[in-house]
Amino acid sequence: MDQVETLRDFLMSRRARLRPEEVGLPVHGVRKVRGLRREEVAGLAAMSVEHYTRLERGRASCVSDSVLDAVSDALRLSAGERRYLRSLARPSGTEDTGLPQERWPGLQSVLDSMALTPAYVVGAGGAILAWNRLATAVFLDFGRLSPEQRTIGRLVFTDPRVRRLYVDWDSKARETVGLLRSEVGKRPRDAALAREIAELREHSAEFSRLWSEHVVQEERHATLQLLCPGVGGPLRLSVSVLNLADYPDLLIPVYTAEPDSDSERALHRLARTLAPAGA
Repeated sequence: MDQVETLRDFLMSRRARLRPEEVGLPVHGVRKVRGLRREEVAGLAAMSVEHYTRLERGRASCVSDSVLDAVSDALRLSAGERRYLRSLARPSGTEDTGLPQERWPGLQSVLDSMALTPAYVVGAGGAILAWNRLATAVFLDFGRLSPEQRTIGRLVFTDPRVRRLYVDWDSKARETVGLLRSEVGKRPRDAALAREIAELREHSAEFSRLWSEHVVQEERHATLQLLCPGVGGPLRLSVSVLNLADYPDLLIPVYTAEPDSDSERALHRLARTLAPAGA
């Protein structure tokens, strides 16, 4: 993945979606470009056209945080888009998507202790690295998948079981593309991540369309409905994404149901089916 091209395309897509009148600029005559011109963004950000053009062409190594903030304000970027722009301008250079288990000892025990809460660990590139038993009952038995299959991107866009699982699959698809966009911003030279995205663009028209829209990760908390096998009706769960201070590359999605709801009772029933005999 070309970092310069990615930064350029993202900024161009964000100025293309804004109309002059939306940002208080006058409109005179016929415009040859969709959205804002470079000089208009530069004016709104109180910087020279040359300075903004260098940024849009990918020369971001010497751009200050204040300039990135000004451009973000001018383009009316969301919180997620601001983080993405900063990650494109300040890539970490990390290349590996794997995370050896010895780097996070004890985390599996933490997951296992959440017997009534489906949870799993997502590492760099959207790889699912660890999970608890209830997560395998609600989602998939991740242990039966190869590491190559066990990524958020491949599961959402290539596994028909996952498409059937999510009542609002379109929202999950957008969320997944946003996650991968964020990963690209942090790891522009990650060869494995680049291969996965190229494969998904080739084999999934939906992924290719969303990728071209530069969808960016936003919400870290959401409510979703799942058509889980073995449950009488849809499971309505809230997901919160946790971070660990000691392991910044890891995300832990944790799924909970409203207390005393049908979904909570369904989770408890599933948990009982997974409990060892005599437990």
